[in-house]
Amino acid sequence: MNKSELINAVAEKAGISKKDAEVAVSSLVDVIIENVANGEEIRIVGFGTFERRERKERVGSDPRTGEKIQIAASKVPAFKPGKSFKEAVAKN
Repeated sequence: MNKSELINAVAEKAGISKKDAEVAVSSLVDVIIENVANGEEIRIVGFGTFERRERKERVGSDPRTGEKIQIAASKVPAFKPGKSFKEAVAKN
């Protein structure tokens, strides 16, 4: 499912216009991105948690040459599904 399909599904499920659903979905995504980028955690009970994780500097290897390279430390987004979400996926 892509973003436009998600917007259509939200509009149908909520009984709202596609335009209102697009605003809601886009706003939700924007708020999640902004807050996680600022180091905040977003917890939606039953769905999951969005957070920023820190990766330490590490040694890797170039797959073409096999040469060892230093991989810089970085910050990455992460999602941890909630219990209800995991159970719903496991049922199907």
